[in-house]
Amino acid sequence: MGRYLIRRTLFLILVLFIVSLLTFLIFVKLPAADPARRATGRSTTPEQVEAAREAFGLDKPLYVQYGRFAKGLIPLPGFFLNEDVYYSYGNFIAVKEEIYRRLPVTITLTIGAAVIWLAMGIPIGIISGVRKGSIWDRAGMVFALIGVSMPVFWLGQLLLYFFWFQLGWAPPSGLQIGASIWESIAEGKFILPWITLAFTSAAFYARMVRGNLIETMSEDYIRTARSKGLAERRVIYKHGLRGALTPVVTMLGLDIGLLLGGAFITETLFGLPGIGELAVKSINNNDFPMVMGVTVLGALFIAVANLVVDVVYAFLDPRVRYT
Repeated sequence: MGRYLIRRTLFLILVLFIVSLLTFLIFVKLPAADPARRATGRSTTPEQVEAAREAFGLDKPLYVQYGRFAKGLIPLPGFFLNEDVYYSYGNFIAVKEEIYRRLPVTITLTIGAAVIWLAMGIPIGIISGVRKGSIWDRAGMVFALIGVSMPVFWLGQLLLYFFWFQLGWAPPSGLQIGASIWESIAEGKFILPWITLAFTSAAFYARMVRGNLIETMSEDYIRTARSKGLAERRVIYKHGLRGALTPVVTMLGLDIGLLLGGAFITETLFGLPGIGELAVKSINNNDFPMVMGVTVLGALFIAVANLVVDVVYAFLDPRVRYT
């Protein structure tokens, strides 16, 4: 297991290096506009632009510039998103300060949505897989088809229109930066965003669990368990379900890592000041250090989630460690 962890950790470092290199080239070296010019604005003198270039270290060799940028990837105090490189062009505050203010909103949105889609998707998938061809199976697959086909931006607006505008059952969208998360949850501010984000994922999970369970129930060890006289419920839930849910662990970890990097559409639609909404605003304002910070944070979340998923999967299925 130790060698497996070392391999996966080295692969994680390689992925972060590639992401950092591509991000550096895209946001610092490829644009036609000079980063120093973007930071100082258009109505500036050449001397001011040159001073900004020197302050940003853009007059240094390329490897020195990349080293200053890549240092922000190291998840240690004083290194991660360091203020020397990562600070906003718009309001000149540290990128990590703004990200840390918004991160609780994204975490709350992600965890709440994950709980809902698991609570919906897994039972529907189990019922559909166990009762294949029944009316429950067909109803579950209709739900999955609708969920997969429904865009998030359209579903969110539909929910807002009916449950807020027409019925008044849900609070309006919008949340102030720095507002208490627990008070916002108690006021119902996250209910519609949670449902919007969870609906499509629940459909995917229902289809995955159903397909995995049907495949697992045809395995030889399931037939052996039945031949021993075990109750069908025990065969399904103790033997079949464990094999069917193992791939779900992989999908869940990656989905959570991806959403922690920002649920761009949902946060923007409901006015939630999370990481995704920050990225959208920063792109519109050409605030490239903020966009780079969100990109780096998202890459870190996804890479770490991938590592955790690999480790958990290796514990659930020891064969993975030897492939």
